[in-house]
Amino acid sequence: MFIKSAAAAILVLSSFANAHFNATGSQTVLTNLSSAKAVGGVILSQDALTDVAVVHLNPEQLNKLSAYGHSVGRCAGFEVLDTKETASAGIVLNQLRQTQMDQMVLSPMMSSERQIVFNVAYKSIIDQADANNLRTTIAWLSSYPDRYNKSSNPNIHVNDLKTKLNEWLKDAPWKYTIETIAHTSTKQNSLKLTIPGTTRPNEVVVLGGHLDSINQGLFGIVTPGSKAPGADDNASGSSNLIEALKLLKQVPSFERTLEFYWYAGEESGLLGSAEIAKAYKAANKNVIGVLQLDMTLFPGDGEQVVGLMTDFTSPWLRSVLTQINDIYVKGRFVESQCGYGCSDHASWNRQGYHAVIPFEATMNKMNSNIHSAKDVIDSKSSMNHSNTFTKYATLFALVLGNSLIQAP
Repeated sequence: MFIKSAAAAILVLSSFANAHFNATGSQTVLTNLSSAKAVGGVILSQDALTDVAVVHLNPEQLNKLSAYGHSVGRCAGFEVLDTKETASAGIVLNQLRQTQMDQMVLSPMMSSERQIVFNVAYKSIIDQADANNLRTTIAWLSSYPDRYNKSSNPNIHVNDLKTKLNEWLKDAPWKYTIETIAHTSTKQNSLKLTIPGTTRPNEVVVLGGHLDSINQGLFGIVTPGSKAPGADDNASGSSNLIEALKLLKQVPSFERTLEFYWYAGEESGLLGSAEIAKAYKAANKNVIGVLQLDMTLFPGDGEQVVGLMTDFTSPWLRSVLTQINDIYVKGRFVESQCGYGCSDHASWNRQGYHAVIPFEATMNKMNSNIHSAKDVIDSKSSMNHSNTFTKYATLFALVLGNSLIQAP
């Protein structure tokens, strides 16, 4: 009955000619229905249950969507779809809705079950997370004029980070590989670091954050060459991953494979992560869980008060992260929602993987200076608050990387 009603909620408008999809600069995106209606465009399909729509937008409407997403507290707020997905908009929404239903079924299974026990060695490792080191890393990443995926040279910072990671990890006890990943949707590359698992290498734990930044001017229009330091969005989350890797050098090996990603083009529609997650789904990769870190520097609700996003995330993995927090970090989680496509976890969620995103605050208390030249380290930034997320990343790798924990 529920599935039948859900199917009835899908409205597919298939009478539009293919010319809609080929207009210069136009794109078809997956976004919240309210956002789609706010900016106009051609709604090709919509699902009332998830409040998500597939909408075709011209360049002006796409700029408006970016600006609208920022105004309501969504980092990107949309995912760009490829031609095949555009032609099957209703199927895309059906699959997205089914994923949310499937993952919700696991929630009651976890409510009375604790899988994680305290490990004194893990506590010793996270106690060494250094807020001053974190400040240095965030300051370095935000020192670039911009990290925009459409800039004239969008990979300077990507290549520099690759070099730096090799320097920082040269004395690591485990072998690792690091590679840049080219994309069809953007000239910017993603960066991937892999630590192969020793006993269960085909089981993969993913940790990621987007490395790009953006400066959205009036009406969401990006002016070429405009400064986009992106200290909070997202030098902060990117740096948490870096600092976590430094801490993990104290661990000799991991049973499961760990993959760290710094994604390209998130601000332009989850470009890098969408391609990566789709490739993993096509290859039937066994991803145990995905942690996304995006904006961790602004304690809008107070120090160590963390917004835990409940929409388009896995109830099971939220339970795991909550246990990690309760046992080790002792922060305070406050549930919040950010809508579809607010960050790269949505790319993984749409492909059926378990993903979670802890955020710097609840959405109405987040940093209002993102997507501008004002997104810098200032008196309102808190390295101690952001350092909490370094601990989450470190523990996510330790707990999931060296255990049998997986979704029921």
